[in-house]
Amino acid sequence: MAEVTAGSELTAGQMRARVFESAEALGRAAARNTAEIVRNAVAAGGQARVIIATGNSQLPFVRALTEEKDVPWEAVTVFHMDEYVGIEPTHPASFQRWIAGNITEPLRPAAVHYLQADTTDPEAEARRYEELLREAPLDLVCLGIGENGHIAFNEPHQADFDDPRWARVISLDDRSRRQQVDEGHFPDVTAVPEQAITLTVPALLAPRHIQVVVPERRKAEAVAATFTAPVSPAVPATILRQQPNAELFLDSESAALLSV
Repeated sequence: MAEVTAGSELTAGQMRARVFESAEALGRAAARNTAEIVRNAVAAGGQARVIIATGNSQLPFVRALTEEKDVPWEAVTVFHMDEYVGIEPTHPASFQRWIAGNITEPLRPAAVHYLQADTTDPEAEARRYEELLREAPLDLVCLGIGENGHIAFNEPHQADFDDPRWARVISLDDRSRRQQVDEGHFPDVTAVPEQAITLTVPALLAPRHIQVVVPERRKAEAVAATFTAPVSPAVPATILRQQPNAELFLDSESAALLSV
């Protein structure tokens, strides 16, 4: 077995992956990939519809995305993929706030549809968002993978690969809540909401292209499990191995537990 190094190209099932030297190099490559997909979608159909993940691990990618030239953002509709129930848009940990600061303001897409999870009826909000997602084909989802192997907030042993819904209210896994504290979004676990609205696994797999950006050593175990664990809801990200349109962008740290 050979060690995985920068420049390695891997496959697992139908999923492809590339390894880059650093998070910055990964971010630039993912930004180029996103820009190309958006340009092609707009050229072919006059618009692009894109789902974008939030979180610290996505910052190298979205910062590089702002430097891509000649991207027709004026023809792009953006969705995000999850939000804490009960969090106001002004809360420092709000994913709506993250999208506004990192996507809406610098890129100025034609439309951004936010999950309004501070509503008194999160179930109705999930249904409203699902209707928006289903209005037209989706071109690209820009995913991450959580430390526990979740995608969006589809948690281990809770994720449903055949869910008929595209958005629903879920209970957050304890490790997911701890990750939010460790990333500096909340002072302690008790401050992290117990529920969130998330796009389901079928919604995340619906777009024509699936881009998965996973830098940092803290994600290495989840990445290794994505490649080697049985495909099951125990590690939700394993479903990516069955997607020929899925491509992972890894750095040397997140790929540290992989071998060729």
